[in-house]
Amino acid sequence: MINKLSKTKAIDMPVYTNILFWLSLFFLAIWVNSLIGTTDIKNWAIENTLTLIALLFLILNYNTFRFSDFSYALICIFLCLHVYGSKYTYAGNPFGYWLQDVLHSSRNHYDRLVHFGFGFLLYYPLYESITKWLKFPKEDAIILPLLTILSASGLYEVIEWLVADVFFKDQGISYLGIQGDVWDSQKDTAIAFLGAIVAAVFYVSYIKIIR
Repeated sequence: MINKLSKTKAIDMPVYTNILFWLSLFFLAIWVNSLIGTTDIKNWAIENTLTLIALLFLILNYNTFRFSDFSYALICIFLCLHVYGSKYTYAGNPFGYWLQDVLHSSRNHYDRLVHFGFGFLLYYPLYESITKWLKFPKEDAIILPLLTILSASGLYEVIEWLVADVFFKDQGISYLGIQGDVWDSQKDTAIAFLGAIVAAVFYVSYIKIIR
Protein backbone atom coordinates (compact mmCIF):
# COMPACT_ATOMS: atom_id res chain seq x y z
CA MET A 1 0.00 0.00 0.00
CA ILE A 2 2.83 2.39 0.92
CA ASN A 3 4.61 1.60 -2.31
CA LYS A 4 1.45 2.37 -4.29
CA LEU A 5 1.03 5.73 -2.54
CA SER A 6 4.64 6.67 -3.15
CA LYS A 7 4.29 5.80 -6.82
CA THR A 8 1.14 7.91 -7.08
CA LYS A 9 2.86 10.90 -5.50
CA ALA A 10 5.80 10.54 -7.84
CA ILE A 11 3.46 10.67 -10.81
CA ASP A 12 1.50 13.68 -9.53
CA MET A 13 4.54 15.81 -8.72
CA PRO A 14 5.50 18.21 -11.54
CA VAL A 15 8.63 17.22 -13.40
CA TYR A 16 10.53 20.33 -14.49
CA THR A 17 12.84 19.98 -17.45
CA ASN A 18 16.31 21.48 -17.41
CA ILE A 19 15.31 23.92 -20.13
CA LEU A 20 12.29 25.11 -18.16
CA PHE A 21 14.42 25.55 -15.04
CA TRP A 22 16.92 27.76 -16.86
CA LEU A 23 14.15 29.70 -18.61
CA SER A 24 12.52 30.37 -15.23
CA LEU A 25 15.82 31.45 -13.70
CA PHE A 26 16.61 33.72 -16.65
CA PHE A 27 13.19 35.38 -16.55
CA LEU A 28 13.37 35.86 -12.79
CA ALA A 29 16.72 37.64 -13.18
CA ILE A 30 15.31 39.94 -15.88
CA TRP A 31 12.19 40.61 -13.81
CA VAL A 32 14.09 41.46 -10.63
CA ASN A 33 16.48 43.68 -12.60
CA SER A 34 13.53 45.54 -14.12
CA LEU A 35 12.18 46.26 -10.64
CA ILE A 36 15.52 47.30 -9.12
CA GLY A 37 16.38 49.67 -11.96
CA THR A 38 12.92 51.00 -12.79
CA THR A 39 12.54 54.72 -13.39
CA ASP A 40 8.80 54.69 -12.56
CA ILE A 41 7.71 52.23 -9.85
CA LYS A 42 3.99 52.96 -10.24
CA ASN A 43 4.11 52.31 -13.97
CA TRP A 44 6.16 49.15 -13.32
CA ALA A 45 3.50 47.85 -10.95
CA ILE A 46 0.70 48.53 -13.43
CA GLU A 47 2.58 47.00 -16.36
CA ASN A 48 3.43 43.85 -14.41
CA THR A 49 -0.07 43.11 -13.16
CA LEU A 50 -0.79 41.08 -16.31
CA THR A 51 2.69 39.54 -16.08
CA LEU A 52 1.87 38.24 -12.61
CA ILE A 53 -1.49 36.91 -13.77
CA ALA A 54 0.16 35.10 -16.69
CA LEU A 55 2.82 33.56 -14.44
CA LEU A 56 0.23 32.39 -11.90
CA PHE A 57 -1.77 30.77 -14.70
CA LEU A 58 1.30 28.96 -16.05
CA ILE A 59 2.41 27.78 -12.60
CA LEU A 60 -0.97 26.75 -11.18
CA ASN A 61 -1.96 24.90 -14.35
CA TYR A 62 1.42 23.32 -15.02
CA ASN A 63 0.23 19.76 -14.43
CA THR A 64 -3.03 20.24 -16.33
CA PHE A 65 -1.89 22.40 -19.27
CA ARG A 66 1.77 21.73 -19.89
CA PHE A 67 3.36 23.37 -22.93
CA SER A 68 6.36 22.08 -24.83
CA ASP A 69 9.80 23.48 -23.96
CA PHE A 70 9.73 25.36 -27.26
CA SER A 71 6.48 27.11 -26.33
CA TYR A 72 7.80 27.97 -22.87
CA ALA A 73 10.88 29.49 -24.52
CA LEU A 74 8.69 31.67 -26.76
CA ILE A 75 6.55 32.74 -23.79
CA CYS A 76 9.71 33.54 -21.80
CA ILE A 77 11.10 35.74 -24.58
CA PHE A 78 7.85 37.69 -24.82
CA LEU A 79 7.60 38.20 -21.05
CA CYS A 80 11.22 39.35 -20.95
CA LEU A 81 10.54 41.90 -23.68
CA HIS A 82 7.53 43.14 -21.73
CA VAL A 83 9.21 43.47 -18.33
CA TYR A 84 12.24 45.15 -19.93
CA GLY A 85 9.77 47.68 -21.33
CA SER A 86 8.25 48.21 -17.90
CA LYS A 87 11.66 49.07 -16.44
CA TYR A 88 11.96 52.40 -18.25
CA THR A 89 8.37 52.76 -19.56
CA TYR A 90 7.82 51.77 -23.16
CA ALA A 91 8.17 55.32 -24.48
CA GLY A 92 11.45 55.82 -22.62
CA ASN A 93 13.09 52.49 -23.40
CA PRO A 94 16.84 52.78 -24.28
CA PHE A 95 16.73 50.01 -26.90
CA GLY A 96 13.77 51.79 -28.46
CA TYR A 97 15.79 54.99 -28.66
CA TRP A 98 18.56 53.05 -30.39
CA LEU A 99 16.03 51.75 -32.91
CA GLN A 100 14.73 55.28 -33.32
CA ASP A 101 18.20 56.48 -34.31
CA VAL A 102 18.81 53.53 -36.64
CA LEU A 103 15.45 53.91 -38.36
CA HIS A 104 15.59 57.72 -38.31
CA SER A 105 12.12 57.65 -36.77
CA SER A 106 10.25 60.40 -34.96
CA ARG A 107 9.24 58.09 -32.09
CA ASN A 108 10.47 55.31 -29.83
CA HIS A 109 9.27 52.06 -31.41
CA TYR A 110 9.90 49.68 -28.52
CA ASP A 111 6.17 49.32 -27.89
CA ARG A 112 5.67 48.33 -31.53
CA LEU A 113 8.38 45.68 -31.13
CA VAL A 114 6.62 44.14 -28.12
CA HIS A 115 3.22 44.20 -29.82
CA PHE A 116 4.72 42.45 -32.84
CA GLY A 117 6.31 39.96 -30.45
CA PHE A 118 2.93 39.35 -28.85
CA GLY A 119 1.60 38.07 -32.15
CA PHE A 120 4.75 36.40 -33.45
CA LEU A 121 5.95 34.74 -30.23
CA LEU A 122 2.61 33.63 -28.80
CA TYR A 123 1.16 32.20 -32.02
CA TYR A 124 2.72 28.76 -31.55
CA PRO A 125 1.84 28.35 -27.83
CA LEU A 126 -1.77 29.19 -28.73
CA TYR A 127 -1.68 26.77 -31.65
CA GLU A 128 -0.28 24.10 -29.36
CA SER A 129 -2.99 24.64 -26.74
CA ILE A 130 -5.75 24.57 -29.35
CA THR A 131 -4.55 21.32 -30.93
CA LYS A 132 -3.32 19.60 -27.76
CA TRP A 133 -6.02 20.43 -25.22
CA LEU A 134 -9.03 21.62 -27.21
CA LYS A 135 -8.43 18.80 -29.70
CA PHE A 136 -9.04 20.89 -32.81
CA PRO A 137 -7.71 19.39 -36.07
CA LYS A 138 -4.35 20.89 -37.00
CA GLU A 139 -5.66 22.27 -40.29
CA ASP A 140 -8.57 24.04 -38.58
CA ALA A 141 -6.40 25.33 -35.73
CA ILE A 142 -4.20 27.45 -38.02
CA ILE A 143 -6.66 30.35 -38.05
CA LEU A 144 -7.75 30.30 -34.39
CA PRO A 145 -4.52 31.73 -32.89
CA LEU A 146 -4.79 34.61 -35.38
CA LEU A 147 -8.30 35.43 -34.19
CA THR A 148 -7.32 34.99 -30.54
CA ILE A 149 -4.36 37.36 -30.86
CA LEU A 150 -6.42 39.95 -32.72
CA SER A 151 -9.16 39.78 -30.07
CA ALA A 152 -6.70 39.85 -27.16
CA SER A 153 -4.88 42.84 -28.68
CA GLY A 154 -8.13 44.75 -28.99
CA LEU A 155 -9.11 43.83 -25.43
CA TYR A 156 -5.71 44.96 -24.15
CA GLU A 157 -6.21 48.38 -25.73
CA VAL A 158 -9.55 48.67 -23.93
CA ILE A 159 -7.83 47.71 -20.66
CA GLU A 160 -5.16 50.35 -21.33
CA TRP A 161 -7.89 52.97 -21.76
CA LEU A 162 -9.56 51.95 -18.48
CA VAL A 163 -6.26 51.99 -16.59
CA ALA A 164 -5.11 55.29 -18.05
CA ASP A 165 -8.35 57.26 -18.09
CA VAL A 166 -10.42 55.75 -15.29
CA PHE A 167 -8.36 54.05 -12.59
CA PHE A 168 -4.84 55.56 -12.69
CA LYS A 169 -5.07 58.92 -14.40
CA ASP A 170 -1.76 60.14 -12.98
CA GLN A 171 0.05 57.28 -14.73
CA GLY A 172 -2.01 57.49 -17.90
CA ILE A 173 0.50 59.09 -20.25
CA SER A 174 3.50 56.97 -19.21
CA TYR A 175 1.42 53.78 -19.26
CA LEU A 176 -0.12 54.37 -22.68
CA GLY A 177 3.07 55.56 -24.31
CA ILE A 178 1.19 56.91 -27.34
CA GLN A 179 3.86 59.57 -27.95
CA GLY A 180 1.39 61.92 -29.58
CA ASP A 181 0.01 59.36 -32.04
CA VAL A 182 -3.80 59.41 -32.01
CA TRP A 183 -3.86 56.11 -33.91
CA ASP A 184 -1.52 54.34 -31.49
CA SER A 185 -4.09 51.79 -30.29
CA GLN A 186 -5.11 50.81 -33.81
CA LYS A 187 -1.48 50.50 -34.92
CA ASP A 188 -0.59 48.38 -31.88
CA THR A 189 -3.45 45.99 -32.62
CA ALA A 190 -2.57 45.84 -36.30
CA ILE A 191 1.11 45.11 -35.71
CA ALA A 192 0.29 42.33 -33.22
CA PHE A 193 -1.99 40.80 -35.84
CA LEU A 194 0.79 41.18 -38.43
CA GLY A 195 3.17 39.34 -36.10
CA ALA A 196 0.70 36.47 -35.80
CA ILE A 197 0.27 36.29 -39.58
CA VAL A 198 4.05 36.18 -40.11
CA ALA A 199 4.29 33.40 -37.51
CA ALA A 200 1.47 31.42 -39.14
CA VAL A 201 3.09 31.66 -42.57
CA PHE A 202 6.47 30.67 -41.10
CA TYR A 203 5.20 27.63 -39.22
CA VAL A 204 3.00 26.39 -42.05
CA SER A 205 5.58 26.98 -44.78
CA TYR A 206 8.83 26.03 -43.08
CA ILE A 207 8.05 24.02 -39.97
CA LYS A 208 5.12 22.17 -41.60
CA ILE A 209 3.05 22.14 -38.40
CA ILE A 210 -0.05 20.77 -40.10
CA ARG A 211 1.70 17.54 -41.14
